[in-house]
Amino acid sequence: MNNTRQLSKKLVIFTSLIIILLLSLFLINQMNQKSENPAMVFEDAPVTENQPTLGSKESKVSIVEFGDFKCPSCKAWEEEMKPRITKDFIETGKASFSYINVLFHEEESRTGALAAEAIWIQDPEAYWTFHKELFNAQPQTEQHDELWLTSEKVLEIAKQFTPTIYLQKLENDMKSMQIQEQVNIDNELVLKYNVQQTPTIMINNVMVSNPFDYDEISSLINAQLKE
Repeated sequence: MNNTRQLSKKLVIFTSLIIILLLSLFLINQMNQKSENPAMVFEDAPVTENQPTLGSKESKVSIVEFGDFKCPSCKAWEEEMKPRITKDFIETGKASFSYINVLFHEEESRTGALAAEAIWIQDPEAYWTFHKELFNAQPQTEQHDELWLTSEKVLEIAKQFTPTIYLQKLENDMKSMQIQEQVNIDNELVLKYNVQQTPTIMINNVMVSNPFDYDEISSLINAQLKE
């Protein structure tokens, strides 16, 4: 009987040691992953003077999203992260938020970008409604690769959700050199900051390592506010 008890006790101790070892390896791996993907610091922040911007441009902190209307992760960020950031930092006047177009999905991305920029020029207040509804119109993941972001679709969304927008002017502006040049400026910023994924979030001149890590984003914002 005593031998059985001693064996059971040894098994419990051995199992506990294995669990502790596995937990330690997991924590070390997590720390290594974070060290491999630190926030990147650039010499300067993206220029947002002519970009769609929420909040005061005089804010000490500028939050910039490099996003793509065709990107499912950008849709998720719009729904999960942006409301929290807006409530905690933009509505409180601590930070501004700007959106820069990324064209990773080529023609559809460009169509969305051209439409959004044309609406921004025509009616800045209507822009954010269109911005949100364009993401809402994005199909489910299994239909993601299907063609949906077309000129007809953006005009349909504009007609339904932004009644202040003149549709004929929107259609004409999407073909204009002025709007195309603005989209080209965005693409130059994408190249300048070597944006490799969407969404990419920058806090002033710092590119966050994980755009879905609210703690990292809020810590970076608060650190910039203290400087």
